[in-house]
Amino acid sequence: MKRGRLPLTALRSFEAAGRLESFTLAAAELFVSQAAISRQVRELEDLIGRPLFERHHRSVRLTADGRALLGVLTAAFDMVGERLDMLSGWRLSQTLRVSAEPSFAGCWLVPHLQEFQDAHPEIDLMIDAESRLAEFRSGDADIAIRHSLTVDSWPRVETRRLAEVEMIPVIAPALAAGGRPLERPEDLMQYALLHEDNRQLWEHWFAAAGAGPVKVDRGAIFADGSMVLQATLRGNGVGLIDRDHARDDIETGRLLQPFDVSVPYGTFFLVARRFEALSEAAKAFVTWIERTYPGAERKR
Repeated sequence: MKRGRLPLTALRSFEAAGRLESFTLAAAELFVSQAAISRQVRELEDLIGRPLFERHHRSVRLTADGRALLGVLTAAFDMVGERLDMLSGWRLSQTLRVSAEPSFAGCWLVPHLQEFQDAHPEIDLMIDAESRLAEFRSGDADIAIRHSLTVDSWPRVETRRLAEVEMIPVIAPALAAGGRPLERPEDLMQYALLHEDNRQLWEHWFAAAGAGPVKVDRGAIFADGSMVLQATLRGNGVGLIDRDHARDDIETGRLLQPFDVSVPYGTFFLVARRFEALSEAAKAFVTWIERTYPGAERKR
């Protein structure tokens, strides 16, 4: 097909719908109506004479032809976006948008950001706490930090392993001083146990500490580790915290680690559309965090 006849609007609508597997989400991303997306995709299908989606009652699924076309379009649009970012000049390159897992942002990144700013005063930072998959579209982020328990890659992005997560028990000194001596792992049960996401991880920790089967069915559950850390610092209970996120508070005496037993809890990754295409500001951030983040030392 000649370039002058390429249906660019329809191709953009199809790419968003195919990548998100939803006409509704595509409409939200492109700031148009769902009917407009549906119409553009239908016109594209009529033009090429083949269906690109299997349409179900509440969902759509790409056909084989749709998947083939999506792969070409997504790569092409990403390359165009990267080139435009590079051509946009010094001003944009000095504004760095970082998207980080809420626990990582609250427990470690924000407390240490001044170190990066001191080293790079010319870079303006925009920090967003987010856990959904980073798509690197619509200016949402230049670089992301994500956590995963099982996977080490995601579609259409590149990943770089930052650190393995090790969870350790910590307690505020004042809380520990008011109870029985912590001589055995089971002694922690005299306090409220604080949880991130669910209560199973504490059961795994007790098993790793040799305490035998321990049923943990009480204690507050928080949405992310930064909330657990803040509750622990305030003496609300015993927290199971990422070793790297508790390190500063342990070294300053704000928290105690009563037992040197840890349990693994997934991995933190640096995520980018393409690492080789990062701006100079993003490359500086990657270099800084790989040199500074405590868990990165264990990887080296």
